[in-house]
Amino acid sequence: MEAPQNAPFSMPMFRDFVPRRIRPWIYLLIAVTFQMSGGLYMGTLNQMTGETSLMREDLTMCLYANLAGMAVWFPLLFRMKFRFTNRTLLSVSAAVVLMCNLAAPHITCLPVLWALCFIDGIFKIEGTFECMSSVQLWMTPERDFTVFFPFLHIVILGSMQLSGIAATWFMYWWHWSYMHYFVAGLMVIDLIVILGCTTWARVAPRLPLFGIDWLGGIMWAAFLLQVAFFFNYGQFYDWWNIPVLRRLAVSAAATLLLCIGRMISVRHPFYEPAMWRYRHLFPVLALIAIVEALLATEHVLEEAFLGEVMHYADTVSVRLDWFMLAGVLAGCLFSWWWMHVRRLNFLKLIIIGIAGIVFYLLWYYFFISSGIHISRLYVPTAVRGFAYAILSSTFMVCLEEIMTFRHFFQALSVFNMLHMVIGGVVGSAIYSRGLSYFMSDNIARYGAAVDMVAFSGAAPGQGFMEEFVRTVTEVSIKQLYG
Repeated sequence: MEAPQNAPFSMPMFRDFVPRRIRPWIYLLIAVTFQMSGGLYMGTLNQMTGETSLMREDLTMCLYANLAGMAVWFPLLFRMKFRFTNRTLLSVSAAVVLMCNLAAPHITCLPVLWALCFIDGIFKIEGTFECMSSVQLWMTPERDFTVFFPFLHIVILGSMQLSGIAATWFMYWWHWSYMHYFVAGLMVIDLIVILGCTTWARVAPRLPLFGIDWLGGIMWAAFLLQVAFFFNYGQFYDWWNIPVLRRLAVSAAATLLLCIGRMISVRHPFYEPAMWRYRHLFPVLALIAIVEALLATEHVLEEAFLGEVMHYADTVSVRLDWFMLAGVLAGCLFSWWWMHVRRLNFLKLIIIGIAGIVFYLLWYYFFISSGIHISRLYVPTAVRGFAYAILSSTFMVCLEEIMTFRHFFQALSVFNMLHMVIGGVVGSAIYSRGLSYFMSDNIARYGAAVDMVAFSGAAPGQGFMEEFVRTVTEVSIKQLYG
């Protein structure tokens, strides 16, 4: 239902005693709390792998399951908004995220943990969407997406950085599970505010949930999780050398064919065939996949450099997150200024974002060494955040420009499959495989120079080997950045 163009903004779901001026800010804060939630928190990865019986790949798969739940749910967001009241959606979302965070630290069965993270992702994006869609007209009465998307990404990307920072410090001062309890506490506060300050008032006409291809959605989710599993565990299973991944590749291909067959045969498929026919859709999807693959260096090469070469503790490395946060805020505001205030060309803004990524990669290629101070990493980290925020905001605005409303949320779902899951997991797999190859190659090459004379001249021998491996790791990382 379109609001009148000049009608004053109102939020009728609030009770009368809540001041009108703070109502949008309440929803913005609730959206931040939803975005800070997650099935598991990557800032506590090292302590979780040391304390539980789970491998690093098991825990990163939890992250991809959470992101997959968010991506797949996009086509259903408006259907839910037109079926249930605002209070129902927010209270149910907060309650489910609360239960997921309380249960996650105590579950070690991987399929159950992945399912829990997937469900958490669904209700995380549902709660965020309900909050942000309710304040959209407050942010931009004209529904100008060059305003809405940059400020939306301040909430999304800023909350992600704050979540990582909070998780690291909870792990340092207490225990990694305290981050789950902290988020559970935030959800309790959200529930108190929602139940105490809002009513069952309906802000959209009630429409039934007819014509939803639930089976199609499940099939696309299964395909996405199969792709994530294949690339996430590829290095661990040694790719094609073990039957597990060969069978999974066949299964994923079969699932994709079934998804396509269902899409062109049923009356109301989860993704309509017409959605794929927009002229500039595939260039946008290809660009975001490439960008995500390039920026996967953060999770593979940067972590290897900070941990294996510099031997920084998590509490030292987390200092970079503050500069990433500053870059994200600057990038979102710059996007808003460029697209809304100056009304300049989107293509030039994309070029600026890609140039920022190139600067970040070149800086690491030319300047990383075991002798640099952590302060030398502040600028490239901020530039990476700046570029990522620009590209994330601009690509979503471009998508809205080329799509009709009927297909926009379907395209947004595919966009986020590449943006959140496939681009990152494929990039991480490539870098992990490359790092393994270059490490082995460099050890073979430089190890030939370690003869008995050189080895006996080192004191002590164990320290010599540690320094040798550290140097080889540094050289391998630099080669991959190049």
